[in-house]
Amino acid sequence: MLAISCKKTDQGPSIDDYFLNYPIPEIPVTQDYVIGAFYYQWGTFNANIKQIPVVGPYTAPSGKEPDTIMAKHIDQAVYGGVDYFLFAIRSWNKDNGGFKSDSTLIDVFTRQNTEGKMKFALSYNFNAGSYGITTTNPLENDAVKLGQFLNDMERLAPFFSNPNYQKVNGKTLLYITNSHQMYSNDNPSIYKSIRERLSALGFDLYIVGNQERWSPAARYPFRFKNCVDAIYQQSYSSGLSDWDKWYLLPQEMDQAWKYNRKYFADSMNIDYIPNITPAYSWKISNPSSVNPEYPRTDSGKIYRTLCNVAKMNASAQTRLILVDSYNKFDEDTQLEPAESYGNLYLDITKQEFKKPQ
Repeated sequence: MLAISCKKTDQGPSIDDYFLNYPIPEIPVTQDYVIGAFYYQWGTFNANIKQIPVVGPYTAPSGKEPDTIMAKHIDQAVYGGVDYFLFAIRSWNKDNGGFKSDSTLIDVFTRQNTEGKMKFALSYNFNAGSYGITTTNPLENDAVKLGQFLNDMERLAPFFSNPNYQKVNGKTLLYITNSHQMYSNDNPSIYKSIRERLSALGFDLYIVGNQERWSPAARYPFRFKNCVDAIYQQSYSSGLSDWDKWYLLPQEMDQAWKYNRKYFADSMNIDYIPNITPAYSWKISNPSSVNPEYPRTDSGKIYRTLCNVAKMNASAQTRLILVDSYNKFDEDTQLEPAESYGNLYLDITKQEFKKPQ
């Protein structure tokens, strides 16, 4: 007679048993990575922002950030191993007020960077709505709109001429935000025109396209193949609303990036640029939010882990990595030193991405 015991011998499955619960190794730095940090304009520090910058609260109405603040930010970023600030630039033709505001902030940077301590690069904010284009009304169908877009590209040339503009393997670095919404039936021809026009002005471009966070690599091949040199996505570690991703964020990012990086490289011969965030809070803009938070209560442990995920998935050729952001306090994503944590996130950035001295 076979006796079967019903006595419980364990506590059942746990997160420790999950196949994605693998350790993220510390990747030693034998060669410096090239770190870009998104730099944002400021209107006001609202009452829900709890972190206070060590330079004090500041604003940049219409891009007019105080020169003294920018000078301190440059010194801080250099200390933390940030190689360049990435400034948004809107359309001269379709959003001239935004363009002027963006240009003003960049001018503040260049005035305070005369010693060439840092580099900078531009991220052109492509807005399909302002161009009035859709999948059924593509950009090339309207010669005036296409001409305005290409003219926008040419108007970036004075920025590219700055001796402190960021290069990639000798090429001028240009990001195009929302490029997955550049609705066209022939994107390669549009990008060819961009390159030809800027080449005529003396600039060989390294163009970085953009698509949404957590989106599959194969969603927009017709927007990117034979068009861009690299792709970045919005930070996976910001705007996180799914608890399943929150529990194993570094591992889920690693798996998604590994797939995307391989697909872009194998199918389109395009590099991938990881994009990480020091922290994130929904409650600043929405105090009643119940979405998962990615707080600063772990002494930078998660951020340090994400730095290693980024190193595991960076291009061996360009070694480009993005941090979003340097100073976006309204989402608590900033690297910028604050009274509560000091230089912690700058220290981690330098330790994780620069060779030990």
